[in-house]
Amino acid sequence: MKSKSVSDGGRFAYEGLDRVIHERARLSILTSLVTNPKGLTFNDLKQMCALTDGNLSRHLSVLEKEKMVEILKGHDQNRPLTVCRMTPSGRKRYLEYLSTLEQVIRDAAEDTKPVGAQVRGLTPSRA
Repeated sequence: MKSKSVSDGGRFAYEGLDRVIHERARLSILTSLVTNPKGLTFNDLKQMCALTDGNLSRHLSVLEKEKMVEILKGHDQNRPLTVCRMTPSGRKRYLEYLSTLEQVIRDAAEDTKPVGAQVRGLTPSRA
């Protein structure tokens, strides 16, 4: 996804920064899952993302509602087992999000200039 042009309403209005993904915990969950295509157990995911059971459950619920992840429940040696994995549409949406982040980085690198070169005669405020 390309950044919007000035005529579209804002050069730096990155519409591809998906609010569902952009939240830190969900970004962490999705990054963990995209790097483990076969999925991760709930406990492994909890550990990798440094989340509590409740936090992970809540964020997985949001991602499941958005059809970005699927949650599979079963048993392993008579113990309950929950496995989470990214859906194909979730992977596509995540990669589109990353593409937008890459554009943000390119724009920032390209347009970064010393502040003094942009505006002369102003002094920093003391907040």
